[in-house]
Amino acid sequence: EVQLVESGGGLVQPGGSLRLSCAASGFIFSDVAMSWVRQAPGKGLEWVSSINSIEEHGIITAYEDSVKGRFTISRDNDRNTLYLQMNSLKNEDTAMYYCTQGWRGSSLFGRYRGQGTQVTVSS
Repeated sequence: EVQLVESGGGLVQPGGSLRLSCAASGFIFSDVAMSWVRQAPGKGLEWVSSINSIEEHGIITAYEDSVKGRFTISRDNDRNTLYLQMNSLKNEDTAMYYCTQGWRGSSLFGRYRGQGTQVTVSS
């Protein structure tokens, strides 16, 4: 059974930083591309970032335009954990953040999500 458990969210002031984690189990983590998505209050699900499985082609990442240069996605295949380092946070980054399997747009993308971790950016 695929399990994804997000953590690391919280309340932070604009300009602050947070590091989200996603502990994965129930599948061979190193074989699967992973992504972060978010959902702001009253809005739909928004893709944030993807990272490939690394084993095949080395590290390949992609970011939604509004987070480029501020967020960094990474993974530790030994720990079966996905990360999202978020710097220079803005009010508009407030959302529930989820990790999911698959590269953006792939057939696997969005099939499984964890319970999410809330990020609130406010002064």
